[in-house]
Amino acid sequence: MRILKNDIVSKMSAIYSTRNQRKTKLRLLQSFLLFFTQAGTTKALPTSAILHTSMGDIFIELYPKECPKAVENFTTHAKNNYYNDHIFHRVIRQFIIQTGDPNADGTGGESIWGREFEDEFHPKLKHDRAYCLSMANAGPCTNGSQFFITVAPTPWLDNKHTMFGRVVKGMEVALSISQVLTNDATDRPIEDVKIVSITVK
Repeated sequence: MRILKNDIVSKMSAIYSTRNQRKTKLRLLQSFLLFFTQAGTTKALPTSAILHTSMGDIFIELYPKECPKAVENFTTHAKNNYYNDHIFHRVIRQFIIQTGDPNADGTGGESIWGREFEDEFHPKLKHDRAYCLSMANAGPCTNGSQFFITVAPTPWLDNKHTMFGRVVKGMEVALSISQVLTNDATDRPIEDVKIVSITVK
């Protein structure tokens, strides 16, 4: 029986086509397995924290769904005791209490990634009332480790500072910190107010 050259080429093409299809299907299967494996092992970010300060405890609700990077940065630093003994270096009555700077003067601190990270603004998270937890920054996408708690509505901070949590208990502690005597030139309290530790849940 004579086998024409065209028949051989046709059969070989079919074989290679089938092999390529199998390889493609295998790659897709591997990709799906990798995705679901990673998804299954990714830990959910914490949704609450307690700031144990030298003036009392402040209970925080966190928003990891809306601001995953800010929450991850804050809670990882907290778990690593990064914030322990940091003072509230900037306290302004009827505005904010700010902390998270190892230099204690507003010039220091870094993120868990060792670099500045981007802002995370969400339409549902507004500085429309007091006791918001937000990232301090030096301009767009310059977040590091510093954060603040507002003690009054501050709507002008919307879309400028990432709000990633809110005080749900211990408002009186935050308010008391905001009312301590401060240096007029630096806004630093005359007597240090510290974060003793932070419990993450």
